Amino acid sequence: MIEEQALKQEYTVAKKKSAKPMLWISMISMVMFFAGLTSAYVISMKRDDWVSFDLPQAFYISTFLIVASSITLFLSQKLLKQNKRQLSLILIVVTLILGIGFIWQQYVGFNQLKSVGLFFTGPESTVSTSFIIGITFMHVIHLFVGVLVLLVVIYNHFKYKYKSDDMLGFELGAIFWHFVDILWIYLFFFFYFIR
Repeated sequence: MIEEQALKQEYTVAKKKSAKPMLWISMISMVMFFAGLTSAYVISMKRDDWVSFDLPQAFYISTFLIVASSITLFLSQKLLKQNKRQLSLILIVVTLILGIGFIWQQYVGFNQLKSVGLFFTGPESTVSTSFIIGITFMHVIHLFVGVLVLLVVIYNHFKYKYKSDDMLGFELGAIFWHFVDILWIYLFFFFYFIR
């Protein structure tokens, strides 16, 4: 019985030690994926049919929303460490709402591009709009996964699974969320300056 408990505890410790490195490895692979896409974008700029255009207004709004969501998540984590559970829970729900707002603004941005005749595919599409919409859509998919992660974190938070001295699940969710935030900021400035 004691040996079984020791093995279980050893397994839990090993699982906790491997969780963050596995997350970092997956994020590095995502960085490589988006680096490849943005590199292809830069190479394609040399084409004769390349068209430059301004980013849709909704992308500016979505950038504000995602930065605000990272701030609220950071504050939520800080409050949880101080055992201010209720305020922490409120802020993580606000983070979720801001994340959903980001996804909505990306959709609005795609429609703004369409309204000025810039399409992802088809005879009216251009290489530049295909790249911007495609890369942005891939980021939205990653952010949608981030929203699902936030839902799990909110559920676990609500069930009192996180304590000031045991926040691994919360920390993993926060790391991923901040990662997709930083990734969008990179993409936004990349598209803003490299046209």
